[in-house]
Amino acid sequence: MPIYHKLGNIPHKRHIQFRKPNGDLYYEQLFGTVGFDGMSTNSYHEQRPTQVKEIRRQYSVAPKIAKSNNIQSYKLRGFEIEPQDDYLESRKIVLTNSDCHIVLAAPRKSTTDYFYKNTDSDEVIFIHKGTGKLRTMLGNLDFKYGDYLVVPRGMIYKMDFDTEDNRLFIVESHSPVYTPKQYRNWFGQLLEHSPFCERDIRRPEELETYNEKGDFVIKVKKKDEIFEMVYASHPFDVIGYDGFNYPYAFSIHDFEPITGRIHLPPPIHQTFETNAFVICSFVPRLYDYHPLSIPAPYNHSNIDADEVLYYVDGDFMSRNDVKPGNISLHPAGIPHGPHPGAAERSIGKKETLELAVMVDTFKPLMVTEDAMGIADDTYYQSWLEE
Repeated sequence: MPIYHKLGNIPHKRHIQFRKPNGDLYYEQLFGTVGFDGMSTNSYHEQRPTQVKEIRRQYSVAPKIAKSNNIQSYKLRGFEIEPQDDYLESRKIVLTNSDCHIVLAAPRKSTTDYFYKNTDSDEVIFIHKGTGKLRTMLGNLDFKYGDYLVVPRGMIYKMDFDTEDNRLFIVESHSPVYTPKQYRNWFGQLLEHSPFCERDIRRPEELETYNEKGDFVIKVKKKDEIFEMVYASHPFDVIGYDGFNYPYAFSIHDFEPITGRIHLPPPIHQTFETNAFVICSFVPRLYDYHPLSIPAPYNHSNIDADEVLYYVDGDFMSRNDVKPGNISLHPAGIPHGPHPGAAERSIGKKETLELAVMVDTFKPLMVTEDAMGIADDTYYQSWLEE
């Protein structure tokens, strides 16, 4: 996220001596992406962040593919993913390609016995159910229903939940996640016509700093495997940092919809982008106001992208029989559009109260075994007229 942020204590210049009250040096770390060319943060640590005592288990969390070449539209009943106590074990990849994983999770318990780091991917964690605190090496963020938590790759974190009723929709991106360039000027500032602005971005303001030695387990994800690594000091030992690479939160409820006289295409809903897919937010909004408008979307062919919609709340106007937690997959190569009767029902309506998250990927998505376990195999026939 291209906003400069500073938290805690830092020296006057980068890469100079910065000493503790007892005269010892703090340990500087550059936390950066895209080599030395992307966004980065300079953090200062009580202990060396490089002290690995032991590497224990290494095990695969790669998705098991059920359909590697898919042209069938599916509806997935996301709330049928069974809750599990452990945060990582609860994460089930349902759709995947070489650029991203799309994940459902229903964790019951907070992360207490280990820390987690995803070295493969930036993570966008959408909070459908639950409240709590995202705790990271660069500070904490409270979360609630409707929040997107954007966690850069390599960030060490924990999830603390207030209750056991939690539902998450997660996108793991193998390329960096940015705000849409169509809404940024050449300095990176969000423009006046952007559906959200920097005031809506919540940055860490609470920094936990521990100066502790011992055995601290960090579960590190790399190439779809988990490595259990034991570090000699607490990973939350940062006393200050500054830069552009840090976790942040944005609420879908702060997304201000763009409307027009006639139906506008999905890019107006864009919230995040990568070089391989986009994430969009569908929020309550006024309908089109041309006297002959049809508010429901027109049929369109998915030629270059697979479309995934995660239904959060409300009555989604273009679909029949969808419920919160459902996912629809409309693959590239075939047209899709409103269900029979949806266009007619939308005429004359003044607003919609729908809430949904859309992911459009530029490479085809593979369907996993976990997805097939919650799939409506007849969904592709739901456009047939009786």
